[in-house]
Amino acid sequence: MKNYKIYTAIVLLTLFAVSCKKDYLERTPGVALSEDEIFADPAQAARFADNAYNYVINKYVRFNDHRGCVAQASDEAVSGNSEGTVTTLNRGLYHDHSNGASLNDIYDIWKRMYAGIAIETKMLSRLADVPPAPPATVPIFQPVRVEGEMRFLRAMSYFELTKRFGGVPIVDKVYTVNDELNLPRSSFDEVTKYILADLAIAETKLGNDADYTAADYGRPTKGAVQALRTRVLLYAASPLNNPTGDKAKWAAAAAAAQRLMNGEFGPYALQATYGDILNVPTSSEYIMIRIKGNTPLAGEMMQDFSMSPGSGGAQGQMNPTQNHVDMYEMANGKAITDPTSGYDPQKPYANREPRFYDNIIYNDRPWQGRAIQMWSSPAGALDYSTTITYTATRYYCKKYWPEVYRTVGGSTTLLNYIYFRYAEVLLNYAEAQNEAVGADASVYEQLVDIRKRAGIQPGADNLYGLKANMTQDEMRTAIRHERAIELAFEDHRWYDIMRWKIGATTIGVPMKGMDVIKQANGTFVYTPFVLSQTFQKTWTEKQNLYPIPRAEIYKSKGVLTQNPGWE
Repeated sequence: MKNYKIYTAIVLLTLFAVSCKKDYLERTPGVALSEDEIFADPAQAARFADNAYNYVINKYVRFNDHRGCVAQASDEAVSGNSEGTVTTLNRGLYHDHSNGASLNDIYDIWKRMYAGIAIETKMLSRLADVPPAPPATVPIFQPVRVEGEMRFLRAMSYFELTKRFGGVPIVDKVYTVNDELNLPRSSFDEVTKYILADLAIAETKLGNDADYTAADYGRPTKGAVQALRTRVLLYAASPLNNPTGDKAKWAAAAAAAQRLMNGEFGPYALQATYGDILNVPTSSEYIMIRIKGNTPLAGEMMQDFSMSPGSGGAQGQMNPTQNHVDMYEMANGKAITDPTSGYDPQKPYANREPRFYDNIIYNDRPWQGRAIQMWSSPAGALDYSTTITYTATRYYCKKYWPEVYRTVGGSTTLLNYIYFRYAEVLLNYAEAQNEAVGADASVYEQLVDIRKRAGIQPGADNLYGLKANMTQDEMRTAIRHERAIELAFEDHRWYDIMRWKIGATTIGVPMKGMDVIKQANGTFVYTPFVLSQTFQKTWTEKQNLYPIPRAEIYKSKGVLTQNPGWE
């Protein structure tokens, strides 16, 4: 996949929120175009449609005004600087966060998704009004594909809303200022049905990857449609949204993933390497990504967020927790709690499975020409000064900070935002199939393939550390563990915790770091410790869903109801 071709639209449709939505066209200064003129011109209509891409999620750092990511909300990481918008999230004070920050995962997503939905719905309503494009028109307006893209993007927008808020209002037509704009919430199942209907049409309008030229890469294909359908069905089958445990819902999710695995939509496959999964321009594993081209690090948000302060003015807020680090197994595939694994608490980073080294930066790791220093000196020592340890946990995130990224020397970044990759499809299938029928051979096959690619040792039984003949419950635990490692820091863990309803055992537990003391002889003493209260997180069952933003509740005059516990 390559870059989105996002054109600068001459018109921008500005949507405030569903309860106060108006049909405005904001014109570029000096350009006076009516709505009818826009859709009478194929080139302008194409630009209008492309503007919908500006409202999709396209970066990992978005949780507060200028820093913070989903990983920091989950058990994966904490924010080393503990800014107010992050600590309010840690304490479950979502209302304060969502109404007080300009960029976040709650109110900003609510507004952004409905803004995109407004553009997509408008484009679909005027599709028949756009005349055929004359030769050499740039950009080219392709009505069939435009309809497929608009329906896909609208489906994705609604899914991003349902996975956060549950049922939401369905905006299924273009409203005028004289229409009733206070819309009630539809149920989760109703919105899911609406999403799947859009995807069914989108599939008939879009092509496979092979049907697209390089200039089109980054736009959704049939494969992206099926990947989204798989994820939608997986969430619909999950405990949060399937309280009766209906196995038919799990079977539907497994069947959707199986269609992708059968090659119906393209020859997707795991790429040979895991460590650069976010950092390559094309990959057999990519189904849909937002590629970020090489960009100078100066002023780059990811630099400030992920790189250590010692790297040149960055703040290093992305600090993986010891909770997450302890999930990585040994190279033999055994958990560090297994007495036969070979784990040594005083050599905690030796012989871990390869994805640990791909995802985590730890003390004394060779890094950019020197050993990374995250140690302190013994109390009262005279010959050692305390080393800079801005990280709260004594870890940084390698996945967000590849070694090549430096502030010195004009380095550039390449950090893709992944919407769908093939490994997730395999994990989706494994989870759904296990819940539908149990831990059959096909479930094992997906985990083995992923762990084999990761570089875990096969073992005598070629199960790559997996236990043979697992029960359904044991396999469920194994699959959830595999998702936590394989998809680490890729915007999955937080929402997995919500849909599985496991916040009490993952978020509502002490968040830990690793105390590192350097001795006079140059060796290190490692002691896990509980982080201060500043970095601890609160969990209550209401947090399985976000609250509807208060501003939207107020503007709806009581029509829009709040999620339980957030009143």
